[in-house]
Amino acid sequence: MSLAVDIKKKLKGFSLDVSFRTEGEYLGILGASGSGKSLTLKCIAGIETPDEGCIVLNGKVLYDSEKKINLKPQERNIGYLFQNYALFPHMTVEENIGMGLRLPEKEKKQKVNEMIVSFHLQGLEKKYPNKISGGQQQRVALARCIVYKPDILMLDEPFSALDSHLREQLQDGVLELLKLYEGEVLMVTHSRGEVYSFCSRLVVLDNGRSILHGDTKDIFRQPKLYGAARLTGCKNISKCEVLSPKNVYAADWDVILETEQKVPQQVKYVGIRAHDLQITDAGQAKEKNVMECRINRIVEDVFEYNVFFENRKSNSENDNGEILYKADKQEWDNIRDKDNLYLRFPESAILLLE
Repeated sequence: MSLAVDIKKKLKGFSLDVSFRTEGEYLGILGASGSGKSLTLKCIAGIETPDEGCIVLNGKVLYDSEKKINLKPQERNIGYLFQNYALFPHMTVEENIGMGLRLPEKEKKQKVNEMIVSFHLQGLEKKYPNKISGGQQQRVALARCIVYKPDILMLDEPFSALDSHLREQLQDGVLELLKLYEGEVLMVTHSRGEVYSFCSRLVVLDNGRSILHGDTKDIFRQPKLYGAARLTGCKNISKCEVLSPKNVYAADWDVILETEQKVPQQVKYVGIRAHDLQITDAGQAKEKNVMECRINRIVEDVFEYNVFFENRKSNSENDNGEILYKADKQEWDNIRDKDNLYLRFPESAILLLE
């Protein structure tokens, strides 16, 4: 199983330029709102037509601008779960699930009943969408996508229509339900947590361009690009100057950092995730990658403190000089002297970014 996408499309004030391929794994497309995620899915589904390029699914050409091939949506055998689920309000649960099946009535009813049981929708068969919960609507929509065995299942922000409590509750359940489907799965989202949990491979979209494609955990571990680091949740990024193969000067934080890996000459930024920073004491002040700091402000979250530091020794008035540290509440409350704090930048946690 495979999907190869290499397309371009221009709209007023926006250009899409996306290229990636899958090989049977769950692929996530991560990007901010307006980055072209949903437009990419619509081009694959045939709802939108690219200006140029090609789309090939399991060896079948869905679109090729040079060969003048552009299959209709119904010819592409694609399951598409929309953000709002797109259930037909005048149809019952069982009617919604079976609406795409072209089978004899008896066989169709059997297939729908199998989906009802598999997706835990027993007792809801005769109900209309407005009479069931958001989570139940999602399961109906997913069952409708899977019942006719599409070659690829595309999920467009599958949890965006749910409140945060229900979203967390349903994620594991949906992952289990997806095991009932044996084809390609492509999911677009702006949620780092969703893509990290669901997808083994990842494409990062930034302003309409696919800027990175690879193993999800590898990209989170070392995003390589400034835009990818931001989209994967890195809050601390500074402009930098390469001093040597293992040293950079973080200009915004006014500190020299030693790195674990060799520094490529094209690196322009250095980053570190808020959870990777470490609090240490004055006894470690002269060690490498340790910075004396002062607290600018503290914002309390549910389970942790967001502590914003700046370099105490810096004379710079740089507005980008703040560093965010995520502090466990109990550990933070146990620190007696908060006027003399030092931050350690572990070598292995430093992100080198182009």
